[in-house]
Amino acid sequence: MLDTIVSLLKESGVYAWEISDVKTTGWEFYFIRHALDQNRVRKVEHITVKVYQLLSDGAWLGSASGEIAPTASAEEARALIEGLAYRATLVKNKPYTLHKPHPAEAAETKPIDAAAIARDFVETMRDLPETAGEDINSYEIFVAEKRRHFLNSEGIDLEESYPDSMIEVVVNARRDGHEIELYRMFPSGTCDAEGLRRDLLRTMRYGKDRLAARPTPALGKADVLFTGRDSVSLYEFFADRLGAAMVYRKMSDWKLGEPIAADFRGDRPGLTALRELPNSSKNRRYDAEGAPIRDTVLLDAGVAKNYLGGRMFSSYLGLNEAFLPTNFAVSGGSAEEAELRQGPYLEVVDFSDFQVDSMTGDLFGEIRLAYWHDGDTVRPVSGGSLSGSMLELMEDMRFTGASVQYNNWRVPAATRLKGVTVSGIE
Repeated sequence: MLDTIVSLLKESGVYAWEISDVKTTGWEFYFIRHALDQNRVRKVEHITVKVYQLLSDGAWLGSASGEIAPTASAEEARALIEGLAYRATLVKNKPYTLHKPHPAEAAETKPIDAAAIARDFVETMRDLPETAGEDINSYEIFVAEKRRHFLNSEGIDLEESYPDSMIEVVVNARRDGHEIELYRMFPSGTCDAEGLRRDLLRTMRYGKDRLAARPTPALGKADVLFTGRDSVSLYEFFADRLGAAMVYRKMSDWKLGEPIAADFRGDRPGLTALRELPNSSKNRRYDAEGAPIRDTVLLDAGVAKNYLGGRMFSSYLGLNEAFLPTNFAVSGGSAEEAELRQGPYLEVVDFSDFQVDSMTGDLFGEIRLAYWHDGDTVRPVSGGSLSGSMLELMEDMRFTGASVQYNNWRVPAATRLKGVTVSGIE
């Protein structure tokens, strides 16, 4: 099918084109308690085509993309390409060129041992300690081998394979005649047994504590400690604002070689884009547009070092070696967790939703479960919300040198923000 599509694209007269063909072989396992209820194998293929048209004698470049079914006839594929070619004339962007072949490029397809990955998940789940008060209701395991073939009109022709897995778990917790279910989803490449066990043991405890939680007090301005997966959102803020698209569009004013804050009174964050992280589902040799991925420092001690992003906006900024990063690691923390746990603070461990706006820096979230440490006692609380601005809060931010990993992000084990607004319901 790819040969047919390439021939049709060359015949179409479009200025440039890209093809991404992703074949997925997946294995799925559905457990009730720890008994296998059903399993299945699925095989799917997605072929995505993007075409470019040069307009007004080269003054503008338009693009459009769509999916061609692998079972499509040549006539059907031709009609879709013709439609994309027309749609591309309706878009006007500044011209840029596509990525060209890299000298180090070579086809690479690594075999994925899906059975071993699935077995690791099952053994990790069966090894969890359960009690009459906290146990596993059900879980679903999805393990996939993905094979990607990418081509473009500049001559790039690359292949690679990688694992892409996920486990969904429902935890039951009981206390004083009441019961609660907590749902968790853990994406990964291979099985991160240590991280999965850690997070599920926490989830069991959180379920039981939530049944005993009191209303969150109205604290006004308070220190907030992040020790879970929502920490990733705090640090995604830094990666987003160093993206070429945000910088070009003036949505980020961070400049290379300059500190991202006027005055750091806490820890100065470091951020590195990585080609690989253990167990990550985002370990790629090339990005979605065929650019080689490499380890690159984005932030060093609070100073912007590199912008990264897609080909269009990177070209506009003159960044010819840029790429779309997939894995990230945060550094620069100087604190021990025990130090961050001193004095009064609110440790939020579960939100109904938590977001950080990359442009404004505004953060906000509704509290499902938190622990209020008043300096003398600790009690679980629920309800209310928190808000603030990372553009201000990052100046006093403290975080640990020790880190934990959540799929494609390695972040500090604990992060403390000073002066967050906590609106309680007590």
